[in-house]
Parts: sequence; C-alpha cells; structure tokens
Amino acid sequence: MSAPKQHIGYVVKRYPRYSETFIVNEILSHERVGTKIDIFSLRPPNDTHFQDIISQVKASVHYLPYNKHKADSWLNMMEQWAIKLPGLRRYLSDNLNHNARELLQAAVLAEQVQCLGITHLHAHFATDPAEVTRLAALFSGVPYSFTAHAVDIFHESTCTKDLREKFSDAAFSITVSDYNLGYLQQRLGKIPSTIHRIYNGMDLDQFSWQSPLQRQPEILGIGRLVEKKGYRYLIDACAILKQKGINFRCRIIGMGSLSQSLAQQIIDKNVQDMVALTGPLPQNKIRLAIQSAAVFVAPCVIAEDGNRDGLPTVFLEAMALGTPCISTDVTGIPEVIKHQKTGYQVPQHDAESLAVAIAALLVDGQQREHLSRRARQLIEENFDVDRNTALIRQQFSYASSRESA
Repeated sequence: MSAPKQHIGYVVKRYPRYSETFIVNEILSHERVGTKIDIFSLRPPNDTHFQDIISQVKASVHYLPYNKHKADSWLNMMEQWAIKLPGLRRYLSDNLNHNARELLQAAVLAEQVQCLGITHLHAHFATDPAEVTRLAALFSGVPYSFTAHAVDIFHESTCTKDLREKFSDAAFSITVSDYNLGYLQQRLGKIPSTIHRIYNGMDLDQFSWQSPLQRQPEILGIGRLVEKKGYRYLIDACAILKQKGINFRCRIIGMGSLSQSLAQQIIDKNVQDMVALTGPLPQNKIRLAIQSAAVFVAPCVIAEDGNRDGLPTVFLEAMALGTPCISTDVTGIPEVIKHQKTGYQVPQHDAESLAVAIAALLVDGQQREHLSRRARQLIEENFDVDRNTALIRQQFSYASSRESA
C-alpha cells in the first residue's frame, strides 16, 4: 500500500514577510513534488515590499484571529469547540492561566486542521508559532514539528522552560546549523534525539554562478537595518577605505529600526559620496545587485539583547551567485565561511580588520574567483532546497507512521 498523501499546515508569525524567503523556498519545494500545503499566519503582514517568488506559492493562506479583545470574548466559545476537539477540554482543566490569544488561535487552527484534513502541523520559529502549533496539535490530535532559527532561541527573553516543553512535545524539530544544535544542548541539557540539523535550502536553478573576476569595486550589504547585522562597522570600514584612497562604492539594501542612525553615521563619517542606503528592493533587483558587486559583506554581531543571525539566506544567495563574502564568526556562519577557502572571516566589532579584508578582495580578482568557486561548491553540497526538503518530508512521514502505530 502507498503511504497516505501528506497535507501539511505551515504556521508562521506573519505571511508574507520580505525577509523570510527561506520559508517560501521550502513551501515551493514541497509543492513541486505534489505535497499539499496550507499556510496559517498568526498576524497580518506589515512589510511594505515583498519578494517576487511569493506569487508562485499555490497554498491557501489563512489568517488566525489576532485581536486581543476579540480573543477574550471568543473564550466563551471554548465549550463548543471542546466538543469537537479532543484535547481542548483536558487542557483547559489543567491550565487555568492560559494566554487568551494563543488559546483562541490554537482552537481556530485545530478546527481548520479537522475541516481541511491536515495530517501534520509545522511551525517556523520556536516562539508564538511553535506554541500555537503545539496547542493546536494537542487539541486536534495531529503531530506537530517546528524549525528553530536564531532570535527564537538566542534572545534574552526566551524562556528555557518553554523551549524545553516545545522540543519535548514535538514529533520532531529542526534547527538550521550545527552551532544551534550545540547551543541547544548546552542550554537545555539533554536534548531529544528528534532534533535534526537541516540547513535552509535554496532553489539553485534560480542562482547561476558568474565569475567575479572583472567586477567593478562595489561593496554590497543586504539585510534588515538592525543591530545584529553590524552595518555600523561596515560604514566605519568604508570610512577607513576612503582615508586610504581606495576606490569603491558601497550599497546597503534593506530597511529597519536603525535606518536613521545609519544615515546619520554616513554623514558623520563623510562617506555619503561613496556609501548609500537604498531601502528594500524586490528579489530580481537584489539578484542583479549581487551579481554586479565585487564583494558581499555581512559583518554580523551578537546584539546586546542576545539576538544574532543564524545563516541569512541572502548571504547564501551571494555565495551561490559567485560573489565572494566577508563575515564574522557569529553562530553558524563559520560552517559556510571557511577563512580564505570559501570567503573571509573577520572578528566581530572590528572595522579595521573588515576594511583590510574588503580592500584585499577589491584589488585581487583572482582571489575573488578562487573563493567564489569554492563557495558555490559548498552551497551545492549542503543547501539544495529540494534535497533538504526531502529530508523534512521524510520526517513528516515518520511522524505520521508513529502516530498511526
């Protein structure tokens, strides 16, 4: 007999989001092999720009009720839901101090699971999405899993007890780097054997390698303008390069809470003739920007609140497209940036070292090409989205078979 067809409910905090193309890539890869997907978003989108590939997603998108006041009033409906949802009454009797919004969203999600015939729930991020998914799985009786990324496990506000509960209750869980696995082992003590390291994947057919040998001296940074991205150090490094008389241009593409302070820093450092903040761009223009740059710089740091990057997707895209990368030793980045093999690695918070590394690559086209070829090989070996999502679907199947056993 053939295995029952999978119908997966993907649960995310907001959909769509400009910066979360890794989730879209994953969903598209599932859809290419015929897996049925429904997307559930805890909140409405709040970005002003979105990536082009979102239009390729076939999955229906459902927005769960979010308004807090509405959540309080809807608690009156819990008795009705408890008749249809086997785990809800038991949960309510054991948990008197529940969060009204999460409980409401979980109940609505559980009802949708039953109505749509969803066989498995999978959340991205170990925060609200994983908690609502955990409750919905408990209420509806289907297995659940989630992917843990970066801020959801590193931020100072993350509760260790809550994390341990989510990992323990999940049919399986995923994290996106070996560094994360080690961190979770240290933080949680003994971690379940059902946690797997699966890298975020990319559709490599969409990212053709091009030689960086003859490119103009352009420096490129792409990402949200927030502390953990470290762009203040890139601007400082550009000021050093200017003082040394090095010819270059620098573009930083993105938006975020530090937009104004970074713009002021550019003026204060007197590099406004060489450094530009361009705001967000759609995926096709980002790809062209990467392909024209001589070097991609991601000077990531650990923020004061513990927030830090995992493996930014755009960083991997640059490596796939042939643009040599410079970054730091934050989290899982050394798993892909191997110093002087697949890129350059510099210390965090060190504008001087960053400037030296940038200058070296701006003037040495042969080294740029050497690094970029090795980087492309590493990406092909570890980050092919179809290969990596096949591993996820395998875990979906294992979870379903255990549930029916």
